[in-house]
Amino acid sequence: MADLPEPDSGHPPGRAGRYIRQATGYRAFSPAPLPPAPALTLDAGLQQLLSQADRALGRLDGSVLTLPNPDLFVFMYVRKEAVLSSQIEGTQSSLQDLLAAEADLFDDTMPRDVDEVVNYVRAMKHGLARLPELPVSVRLIREIHAELMQGVRGGRLQPGELRTSQNWIGPAGCTLTTASFVPPPPHEVPQALGDLERYLHQGDGLPPLVKTALAHVQFETIHPFLDGNGRVGRLLITFLLTEQGILHKPVLYLSHYFKQHRQHYYDLLQAVRDHGAWEDWLRFFLRGVVQVAAEAAETARKIQLLRERHRLDITEHLGRSAGNGHRVLEALFDRPILSVANVVALTGTTYAAANTLVRRLVELEVLREMTGHARNRRFRYEPYVNLFANDPLPDDEPS
Repeated sequence: MADLPEPDSGHPPGRAGRYIRQATGYRAFSPAPLPPAPALTLDAGLQQLLSQADRALGRLDGSVLTLPNPDLFVFMYVRKEAVLSSQIEGTQSSLQDLLAAEADLFDDTMPRDVDEVVNYVRAMKHGLARLPELPVSVRLIREIHAELMQGVRGGRLQPGELRTSQNWIGPAGCTLTTASFVPPPPHEVPQALGDLERYLHQGDGLPPLVKTALAHVQFETIHPFLDGNGRVGRLLITFLLTEQGILHKPVLYLSHYFKQHRQHYYDLLQAVRDHGAWEDWLRFFLRGVVQVAAEAAETARKIQLLRERHRLDITEHLGRSAGNGHRVLEALFDRPILSVANVVALTGTTYAAANTLVRRLVELEVLREMTGHARNRRFRYEPYVNLFANDPLPDDEPS
């Protein structure tokens, strides 16, 4: 097997790795261990972007931590990331579909792939719960993959197990010889992942945000599973930012930016492999952090205002029921769809009293009935859900 020449990129050959022809004739990419060699060039522009990203994440962290109970709000951010990261891989389910599935509201119009998004939320929750006892590692990555792929499309492809066969990336119908990219052969995967794990926990002087950006590309290049690599690689960003204390809560839905610039995202991943263009990728990544962190912080501000407005409305209009109204309102920030039976469980009142409370919350435009049914009704905290559903990014590609 011989190395194949790389195009001239301004960097020495092999900065990110090299293509090696395999015995059966196809070329597979063998990634070089991190950090890149020659070292990254953090010029003035990148330094400025890095500073902006650090400040934006600091403001986001502060915005979320000023919320009265940050943990109540975290999983709406997680749900948004789950929906967007899954959509990058071709799912059709929306945030509304995910919330409906969590509330056991299934009908013929719901996309069949909603289980994949539900699994993404479960995988992130699992990883976050494990972080205090298990650092970001090959073991944790495999656990996350098992949660992500269990019982869904691709679930037959060895959830949690590193691949033992060759995979490839490209348009439908392509082969190993016509693929856009062929990751390393399976016998190289354990070593490549082990090298990545060691890199994550060694000191090399690079800022944590930079290491996180490099790690995402390296994971996607290794492509260690037969399915689910993109989603696990984007989960990896969240876990690294949380583990390193850059964010105290997982509230950065960076997949929003990746989805908006999906082709550019894929092109930059490939440019790193083909040309060692790490700096171009880093520039794109940091711009995304700046933009999405600012939007997520604005969402936190709007949550605070919405909560204050609805608490005031409940206090002024619900009289003796205000205490139970506040109890229901707080629960809605974590689970924004509920039934009258859920209100009974939350408040300990009778069904009739809970039904009256729900009716009055509908009158205050806190809740909206969403099924149109006379029985088994569900009510959604629409103003809150809309904060996460209606914040599009601009359509222009970053320069």
